[in-house]
Formats: sequence, C-alpha cells, structure tokens
Amino acid sequence: MTLPDTAANPAGADRTFQVDLRGLVDLLSHHLYSSPRVYLRELMQNAVDALTARHALEPPAPADAFGIRLYADGSVVRVEDDGVGLTEADVHTFLATIGRSSKRAERIAEQRADFIGQFGIGLLSCFLVADEIHVLSRSARTPDAPAVEWRGRGDGSYTVRTLPASARPRPGTTVTLTPRADAAEWTRPAQVHALARHFGSLLRHPVTFDDGTGGEGASVNPEPAPWSRTYPTPGARSRALAAYGEEVFGFTPLDTIELDLPAVGLKGIACVLPETVPAGRRHGHRVHVKGMLLSEQAEEILPEWAFFVRCVVDAESLRPTASRESLYEDDTLAAVRDALAERLRAWIARAAASDPDLLHRFLQAHHLAVKSLAVHDDEILRMLLPWLPFETTDGHTTLDEFARTHRTVLVTSSVEEFRQVAAIASAAGLGVVNGGYTYDRELVHRLPEIRPEAAVADLDPATLTAHLDPVDRETELAAAAYLAQARDALAVFDCDVALRTFQPASAPALLVDSREARHERTRSQLAREQEGGLWGDILGALRQEAPRAQLILNQLNPLVRTAVTIDEPELARTSAEALYGQAAMLSRRPLRPAESSLINRSFLDLLAHALRKDS
Repeated sequence: MTLPDTAANPAGADRTFQVDLRGLVDLLSHHLYSSPRVYLRELMQNAVDALTARHALEPPAPADAFGIRLYADGSVVRVEDDGVGLTEADVHTFLATIGRSSKRAERIAEQRADFIGQFGIGLLSCFLVADEIHVLSRSARTPDAPAVEWRGRGDGSYTVRTLPASARPRPGTTVTLTPRADAAEWTRPAQVHALARHFGSLLRHPVTFDDGTGGEGASVNPEPAPWSRTYPTPGARSRALAAYGEEVFGFTPLDTIELDLPAVGLKGIACVLPETVPAGRRHGHRVHVKGMLLSEQAEEILPEWAFFVRCVVDAESLRPTASRESLYEDDTLAAVRDALAERLRAWIARAAASDPDLLHRFLQAHHLAVKSLAVHDDEILRMLLPWLPFETTDGHTTLDEFARTHRTVLVTSSVEEFRQVAAIASAAGLGVVNGGYTYDRELVHRLPEIRPEAAVADLDPATLTAHLDPVDRETELAAAAYLAQARDALAVFDCDVALRTFQPASAPALLVDSREARHERTRSQLAREQEGGLWGDILGALRQEAPRAQLILNQLNPLVRTAVTIDEPELARTSAEALYGQAAMLSRRPLRPAESSLINRSFLDLLAHALRKDS
C-alpha cells in the first residue's frame, strides 16, 4: 500500500502496482458490498475463523471455551475474540499487503472449508465506516509470543510494532474502529447490537455485546438454532419451528418442513406461505454459512417452481461469493438445490397421503406452483392432478370431479376461446376446461394417464356448432335475404353468418373464432398486400382457404327474430354489424381497430335510425 521506491526501479525494470486505497474502498462500497453495515459481519467472520483455527490448534477445548465480545459506546466500535491470533509475520501477510500470497496463506486456502471469510479483504470493509483501524493481536501458536499492533489509515499508510506480551495477556485479537461522523447510522450502540443479532444469531460460539453503560454484556446468540434444540414432544417441536418461521419472515406458515442434508451439513426449515404467490415471483431465502448470515435474498437455493415456500437454512459446505452476500453457483449448490426440491416433493406426497385438509388448503393457495411441478414431475402428476382445480363450464372444480360428469373433456387453447363458448357449451351439455392458463392445457391432456377411461380433446369450433340445433327450413328461407346482407357486411372481417337455436336464449349471437385462425388470416392479408400482381392473386386464392370466423345468430333470441325480418338493406347491414360487435366484445378478446370503429359506427347508425323513426 506504500509507494514503490523509483530509485530502486530503473527504466525497463519490473515494477509493482500502486494501490489507491480510497479508490479501492469506494469500489468495495459501490460494487462489492450492498451496505456499509457489512463491516460488522466481516469483523465477526474474522473472529469466528480465528476461533475455528484456535480449536483446531487446541482440540480438547470445548466449543464455548472461547468467545467473541462486542463493544460500542458511540465513540468506538470494538470486536474482540479469543481466537488463534496473529504473529508479526501474519500481520505483514494479511494486513499490510493487499493480495500477497505466502506458503502459509496457501495452506490456509487449502483449508477454506473450515473458514467463512478471508481476513485481509474483509478488514478493508471497516474503511466504509472509519478512517483508522487498530488491530492488537497475540498468537496462540507460541506460548511466549509478543503482542503485535497494526494501525491502518484510510490514506493507505500503516504502522506495525511489536509490544510486550503484557499489552495483551491472552491470545486473540482486538479490532477497534473510531467511526467517522457520517457513519453514525451504522456505529451507534443500538445499531451495532441489532446488526450483531442480525448476522450472528445462529453462531455456535458465544457472542456478547456491551454498550459501555456498565451493565452486564447481553448475549447476541443465547440459544442454538431452533432445529438443533430438543423438545418434549413432536407437537412442541412443530410449534417452535413455526414460531421461529413467523419471527423471521413475518407470517404464520401454513406448515413447516424440516430440511436436513447431512452430506453438506445443512439444516433448517422451509415455511409454506399461507397465501397465493403471483406467478413467477420468487422470494429470497435466509442462508447462514456456519451460523453466520450470508444472505436474506438467496433465490438460488431452491428451484423456480418452489415459490410457495421461504427457507432459512444453515450450511457448512456452501461456498459464498467474494462479497459473502450470495452463493457461488457450483456443483455443490446444484446438488443442494436438487436435494431440497426432493424434500418439498416428499412433503407434498405426505400431505396427499395422510392430511387431505392440509393438502386442500395448500392447493387453494398454491395450485399454480403445483401445476408447474406436475408438468415435469410424473410422480406429482399422478398424485395430485385429480385434486388440482381448473376453470370449467361447471365452475371451478377438480379434474377428478369434472371427469365423472363428462365422459369427453374438451379443452380450449386460450382464455378468450373459453369465454366465447362457456355459456353456450354448458347449455349444450358439453364439458369444457379453460386451457388458456399456464400449464392447464398440457395437464388436462395428461388426464388419461391417471384416468384411462377419460377422453380428452381440443375444442374445435365445429364440435360446438354441431351441438347447436338447426332452424327449420321455412325459417331458414325467410331469413335468407338478411343472412346474405349480413355476410356481405362482415366479409371484411372474414366472417361467415349462420342461424341456429341454442341456449341461453338471452344470448343473441355467438362469435366462433380462434386466435390461430385470426393470425393466419392476418398473415395472409399482409402477404397479399405486400406481394401484389400474380403472387398477390395466388395468395388471394389461398386466402380463401384460411379458416374463417363464424357469427352464429340465435333464433331463440327476440332481437334476432326481429332483425332477420328487416327488409331495408342499410338497416340490415347495420344490425348485423352491431350483432357482430356485441359478440366480439363478449368474447373479451382484444378488438382490432376496424372492429372498434365498426362498433361505434353501428351504434350511431342505429341511434340515428331510431330517432328518425320517432320523429
């Protein structure tokens, strides 16, 4: 961090990079760390790693023999540990030079699985809140080791000196910060205590906090993680885990799922959300590594379909990123994600087999998540497809109930198609499922895998029209002139017109069309307009074969019975356009500009006709 001696580096000689510490700290604050508050987490991580090394050096010592003590009184922040401590060589290796490696540093790197952070880069985060860092340490590796003092300043300068062992009677390290005035938000005693609890509530070493008022230090982590405690009964355990989930996440879980993966030392709980989650919205999960909170927004710990739970876990073998605020995507994380997904599947299976009330409440809130899973998971499909709710012509019901009523289950390809035909199909006794929602059409088509006796087919417009009753020959002939006028008026929309009888009688007309047919007609029209000439004529002929929409007028409706008797050509055209516009609006599909214009024009024309008649 000091400037190189230019006299010792003549022209052409190798030089070393100069480090602008202020620029480096600015880089850390804006691009590596999410908030200055991480300084305390980094200090606590260093202390935990030092304690881990001390236990490795003195294995007979009990886990709670050494601890961490925090102090903040508004003027200083101090973190003290009983860890392995630093020698003068360690100070030069880890504190005085950024990025330097050594044989011992390499040995430590090989043992990274035992540690959370990295001492040097973590200590730099303290410059986010202070202009000077004071470190006093004494190594436990040598009985008569002297104390070593290191003072680093924000301008990049530092001093190192050796002190008598009496300067620190016991091995360990004390880091003291003198906060800047602009960092008071993060260094007030109450805030330091809150941050310590936030980051270190699950640490395995005892951590205490002293605010300098003379009282006894408060424990930051008085109890072990709730899943590590013993309880008198399974019910008491379940209630305790649910209470912890409510404390952490702020909602009462529908249920809690214990997570235990011994291979990676992971334990924790998944809390099932009690309310529906918007499709695609993923919640972050609280991930601790060796007790230290790593992230509250770790989405990558679970697959995308598992957005119905929020997890809090503590793991031994997950690898943090450089900022220690998220998880590094590697094979271990991928294996953990798969294993946790399997735990969630097993919970769903248990609920389906032994707790139908819980399953019902779960599916009411999270059927979309389960549908997403069932598409790709045959076991969940077989287990839960009959229980999943769908929108049908019989209302919202399960496929199991719907298939008992309808031997053939028809499914639409879009929501708008279902809305077009639902009332008429229901009156005709057809069983139709709305397949326009995500996953629904694909899942309905897989119903025969669960119920071999069930038949599933896509709804074809011809299927619906075949169930509408034709009118008698005399009525058809009497309406022929009107139908011809109507077909001519609606030809611009590639729409045919027919007269039928169907229920409910209150529906004057039904517009039978599909999104695919509309797209095909639009594509053909654009191609014909762009090509012109011979190719335009050929494409125009092909266009005649494109599927057409069909406006089916209901002879049972009084308005239609009156309309088909109109003998005035202009009024007949206007009434047909109005019936088309009304049917298009009832289909709830987006209207094309020409259709919106037609609806406005036909309304005004009918109004003008009525006014002329009354005058």
